[in-house]
Amino acid sequence: MRAKISYAVTAAVLLFYFVLVGSRGVMLIQTGTVLTVTFGVAVLILPVIGLWFLWKNTQFVRRANALAAELDAEGGLPVDELKRTPGGRIDRDSADEVFAKRRAETEAAPDDWRSWFRLAVAYHDARDTPRARKAMQRAIALHDGRPTGA
Repeated sequence: MRAKISYAVTAAVLLFYFVLVGSRGVMLIQTGTVLTVTFGVAVLILPVIGLWFLWKNTQFVRRANALAAELDAEGGLPVDELKRTPGGRIDRDSADEVFAKRRAETEAAPDDWRSWFRLAVAYHDARDTPRARKAMQRAIALHDGRPTGA
């Protein structure tokens, strides 16, 4: 729940920033000189890119959460079997062991979105966020019946 609140607050702050920057771009365009119009258009591009990124990221999070809910309903969410340090951090060797299991599971069933979901969780636990995101994108694509590329 705390992650959802943090995401909502971050998104709200970003939206406020995009509106603020966008209004400055409009003000520059309204000035009407070639230089200010050029800068105004350039300034307006930043919030557009930011809004696109925020939208795509929100879609990704919603889809991943939907997969998690579906997997939970099936009783297929990965069990937290990771050892932790006294400070509460995940033990790296433990994360590597679980990752090896999840990778083997995914290699055995490469077209199963559930195995890709669990692999994404293992990547995340191993602190490999880019690969975790790619594995989750693959799980979403397989779940939705879209081609995954390989």
